[in-house]
Amino acid sequence: MGKSTTAAMFRDRGCAVWDADAAVHRLYAAGGDAVPPLGAAFPEAIVDGAVSRDRLRAAIDADPTALRRIEEIVHPLVRADRDAFAAAARAPVVVFDVPLLFETGADAEMDATVVVSVPSDVQEARVLARGTMTRPQFEAIRAKQMPDAEKRARADHVIDTTSLESAAHGVQQVLDALLHRS
Repeated sequence: MGKSTTAAMFRDRGCAVWDADAAVHRLYAAGGDAVPPLGAAFPEAIVDGAVSRDRLRAAIDADPTALRRIEEIVHPLVRADRDAFAAAARAPVVVFDVPLLFETGADAEMDATVVVSVPSDVQEARVLARGTMTRPQFEAIRAKQMPDAEKRARADHVIDTTSLESAAHGVQQVLDALLHRS
């Protein structure tokens, strides 16, 4: 959808940007706060003192209850990381880059929500061009997510990321609206 590029545009304009995916990577790394509890629940997922995402995915594939158990462990840790970032941030606007914002209910904790959006064929082409995912993997992930139309309907702001120019314009419009409101 252009989420990372748009987050960088907010950062370039002086916003503090917290990235949920980066937080999970920190939590899963050797010494990360998620390693002990995930290791207790899924010992096969720990490799060299870190959480192996591939092994965690295999556990999810093998056990229909695994994802819920993982989320019960990881979501509070991610929330604590986000809260610590927010408490330390000194920027006039703090942006939380959260892929599953609406799905996890975290939107209720935000002052405003922004969705970045492109047509589904553009999204698919971008993801597959990275070479890190197959079409069936992409389709499986997209099937688990809230439909883009529903996210757009729930958002306070929608940024079209079809081009860098439209994304930059959308970022500036959101900042103008937020700064004017405060």
